Amino acid sequence: MTAFRELPGAIVVPELGVPAHYGEPLAEQRALDEGRAIVELSHRGVIIVEGADRLSWLHSMTSQQLAGLRPGVSTETMLLDPNGRIERAIRIVDDGERSWLLVDEGSAEPLAAFLTRMRFALRVSVRDASDEYAAVLAFAGPAADALRAAEPAAIWEDPWRGVLPGGVQYAKTEQHAGAEWSAAQFVFPRTALPGLAARAAAGDFAVAGLLALDALEVRAWRPAQHADVDERAIPHELDWLRTAVHLTKGCYRGQETIAKVHNLGHPPRRLALLHLDGSGGSLPVPGALVFRAGEARTPGARPVGRITRAALHYEWGGMALALLKRSVPEDAELEVRGGEHAADAQADPAEIPEVIAAGQEVIVPADAGAAREIPRLKRL
Repeated sequence: MTAFRELPGAIVVPELGVPAHYGEPLAEQRALDEGRAIVELSHRGVIIVEGADRLSWLHSMTSQQLAGLRPGVSTETMLLDPNGRIERAIRIVDDGERSWLLVDEGSAEPLAAFLTRMRFALRVSVRDASDEYAAVLAFAGPAADALRAAEPAAIWEDPWRGVLPGGVQYAKTEQHAGAEWSAAQFVFPRTALPGLAARAAAGDFAVAGLLALDALEVRAWRPAQHADVDERAIPHELDWLRTAVHLTKGCYRGQETIAKVHNLGHPPRRLALLHLDGSGGSLPVPGALVFRAGEARTPGARPVGRITRAALHYEWGGMALALLKRSVPEDAELEVRGGEHAADAQADPAEIPEVIAAGQEVIVPADAGAAREIPRLKRL
């Protein structure tokens, strides 16, 4: 429990213990976007890795170029399974003496246990420091300036605004939706959180809940493990090669799939932003099934995707991120099931109380991948 949940209007997510909002979700969202508010992320994990071999060791196991990472430079990397599926998405910054690994809820303990098992004789030590440290987030502006002046233990600046060296972007757009993304996470000792909450109560900066951050991430096409990654997800499907994968670095677990899908194949699914018809006044739940237009109530119709998360944006209205089958045409009109049976593929269509019309904004195009032309033998 932290002092933020005691602030006026706080509505707490019970399973996470942090505020979803403070009574005005859309106003909080605007304040966060404009750099005037902070978001408490104390439910997430912090791992500290120390030792002379820490960066080369982390480099050898994960998807990003970490060997030689300069102090203060933020990046992100992934621990993949042997088939290239995402196990852990890791935000990392090194301060010259230790590497700070920031992870989503539920990831710190299993990741720290895995890393501890992989130490062998290397000069590294691993500590799950989630009980000692917590992060708060802000976008560029006066709130971030105030947090920076409070001397946090570490600062991770999200690289999502651009493509990192060794990465590639699948989205075909003159300006990426995350081009102005400026989020940063400030890591403080947990003992400092009451003081930050007191400053918020005094008006030094505003506070925003998780709903505000979710909405801004959805609009910026910014994937997150806790929301958008399932047991099948590979980085290509989420356009995550742009910041979390270095395509020319050395061997690591899952690299074969990364290279094969990018160079020779196509990701089986593709992330899209859905603009939702707001006439019904509700948003689909995570896992809600997506259908071609006119099929959500058709008996036997097969879903073409699923919602990962949905949000009400303060300017754009209802929207959602969805993982769609690659075969779905990029201009196809879609609809999303609502209600308690939204995620049940076997539900009786007659029991579906609401269907939400949706239009696509393409993030990962259907022809993503196949970056290397392979000569084909001509028949004589």
